[in-house]
Amino acid sequence: MQWNTQIYREYDIRGVYGKDYDEEFAKCLGAAFCLSLEMKLGRPPNVSLGYDARLSSPSLFQALTEGIQIMGGHVLDMGMITSPLSYFSCFHFPEVDGSIMVTGSHNPPEYNGFKMSYGKRTLHGLQIQDLKKRIENPLLWDTVSENPGTLCQLDVFEPYLNRYKKEFHFDNRIPVVVDCAHGAAGVICRELFETVGLDVTFINETPDGRFPAHHPDPTVAENMVQLADKVKEIGAFVGIGFDGDADRIGVVDENGKMLYADSLLAIYAEFILKKHPGAKIIGDVKCTQSFYDLVKQQGGVPIMWKTGHSLVKDKVRIEESPFGGELSGHIFFADRNYGYDDALYAALRLIEILESSKKKLSEVVNLPELFTTPEYRLDVDDDKKFELIEQLVTETKSNKPAFMDEVSYVDGIRIKAFGGWALARASNTQPAITIRLEAQSEDQLEELKQKFIHWIFESSGFNFVNKIQ
Repeated sequence: MQWNTQIYREYDIRGVYGKDYDEEFAKCLGAAFCLSLEMKLGRPPNVSLGYDARLSSPSLFQALTEGIQIMGGHVLDMGMITSPLSYFSCFHFPEVDGSIMVTGSHNPPEYNGFKMSYGKRTLHGLQIQDLKKRIENPLLWDTVSENPGTLCQLDVFEPYLNRYKKEFHFDNRIPVVVDCAHGAAGVICRELFETVGLDVTFINETPDGRFPAHHPDPTVAENMVQLADKVKEIGAFVGIGFDGDADRIGVVDENGKMLYADSLLAIYAEFILKKHPGAKIIGDVKCTQSFYDLVKQQGGVPIMWKTGHSLVKDKVRIEESPFGGELSGHIFFADRNYGYDDALYAALRLIEILESSKKKLSEVVNLPELFTTPEYRLDVDDDKKFELIEQLVTETKSNKPAFMDEVSYVDGIRIKAFGGWALARASNTQPAITIRLEAQSEDQLEELKQKFIHWIFESSGFNFVNKIQ
């Protein structure tokens, strides 16, 4: 089949299985990845491989394995795991040179993809484009190794469990509800949570790539309804949801109210800054301004950065920050952990805060109630979306509209106006421009929305298929 070149995203490779790519692509990816690592190391690499619960994942895993072995690379088979377990393998096992996780993350069942690491660093940007060039090179298979690589099993579960059993022990047995969303979290979450002393009620625990209960994205309110109902039914202190590969977290409080991830970031930030006064704390451009204000008020240094799990993760490392995160629910703890996004670990850190404070979740929320829109989406072809945003950036730099008080270009265009802010940026995972707005009152939010969106339509001159009302 002809592979869709749009599967090469900013921080992973992702698309509709059987339509955008197939097993032959996965085989080529395995070969290209192996060759790239071998050039860096000067020897055949050891690559840890894992996969999520999606129905297409085992066959893509097998194709990857074949591609790596043909090129002389050695495959360490971790089986069905979470993405954080894939990252963990790079930190815990000295023999692991890189890893590939087969996962469609929070996307619908028909999607799948690949998250990759060279050593302890997640691939993104130009590194993924380099793999694209290798895959599309007709000479890719001219360098097949005379000595095919080996395949062996790698038990990542035992060291992972032992690592966090030593860090956490809960005495008060706070009642918790966990929604695994039929994703990969179900392979390890129960054992981890129960052995650290938690009283856990699980729903949708069994991995099932059809995701029969609901879509595996815990940042969307409709996907959290079942969790919220269960929390209220049993009187739990908190409900915690995971996405398909357990690197994104969503939460509801004891009343079933959903917290957006930037409110969760603020809770973590306040407690971390007590231990690391003056530390740099990273958020992405989608986060509420209140989060950045709180970090500053607590004596920290807030840094707004580009959206994307690999990008925020890298920024945490570069700034030597103890902690960062983004609105999509990726949370990165370098404090006491490795700096990558692990939603199970983030859940344990949240429960630890609740236990130490002796408060329920609603009582530790520390951000003001503001008026915020959902993330609006304007459909734009992948080959046009970045061009459109650049056009808007150029327009504001040469002729900034009077209603804009301040403008930031960290990722797309984020403005301050009418006591709030608005953001427009090109999605790295969808053919769309995404827009989010926030203000202190409904009237201000509506005025900001009308002004900002009208300005986008007028300045871009683009004929959008869908409109925002």
